[in-house]
Amino acid sequence: MTSAILDRAPVERVRNQTAKAVQLLRDMILGGRLAPGERLSETDMVELLGVSRTPARMAMMRLYDEGLVEEIASSGGFRVRSFSADEVFAAVAIRGLLESLAARLAAERRPAARDLDALRVCVAEMDDVVQQWTPSPRRIAEYAALNDRFHTLLGNFARSPNLTRQLDRASALPFASPSSLLLAQSKLADLSTMLVVAQDQHRCILDAIEERDGTRAEAITREHNRLAARYLDRILQNQEALSLVPGHTLITGTNAKPVLAKS
Repeated sequence: MTSAILDRAPVERVRNQTAKAVQLLRDMILGGRLAPGERLSETDMVELLGVSRTPARMAMMRLYDEGLVEEIASSGGFRVRSFSADEVFAAVAIRGLLESLAARLAAERRPAARDLDALRVCVAEMDDVVQQWTPSPRRIAEYAALNDRFHTLLGNFARSPNLTRQLDRASALPFASPSSLLLAQSKLADLSTMLVVAQDQHRCILDAIEERDGTRAEAITREHNRLAARYLDRILQNQEALSLVPGHTLITGTNAKPVLAKS
């Protein structure tokens, strides 16, 4: 038994170091400490992240899977990726299409009663936040957490592991996740009015799933995802709003100058 524990120890250590390295590297990229185009060498990452070579390499590969870094063809290494405005629009659209398909499958395959109950509770809690709305970072964070939960449940209800994986990958890009534009939108529009519309769509999606109406569930979800995307062009042209978008330092080719986080 002691031998088995000792055998597992190096594996656990590498796993823990890798998790630490992934989080640190992601934070450095999203915080602007590592700029778009910057090369990530294994040696530099070992020193910067404070881990051994294997976790450093695995962290870079994980962020490659998430889309935050890209391979350098000539050397096989990695560099921080940049995103054009068109790529940002495409990322948001891709997530929307995948979620629309998930909603259709959820309605056609009808989730178990306990799963539907979880979605009903989530929608009811979102109703409470919207009805008691006051414009504050705390309220936005509260709504964002519930919104993310709604979209996660929706993806899971499709009962398609392949679709769930694709949705997870699409949502891994920080500016394409379900709640990524909420703070930025608050600088450009009356967020309370927008949330009333969005919340009505959430309830209509729930109703369509309960009624097993796949076509309606898909159509409403597609329109729901267009709601935030309608503001995306305005966000990309407004420096104050853009600075509130997660991962904004990676976005290039906009009229607004990227606002880099202070180190």
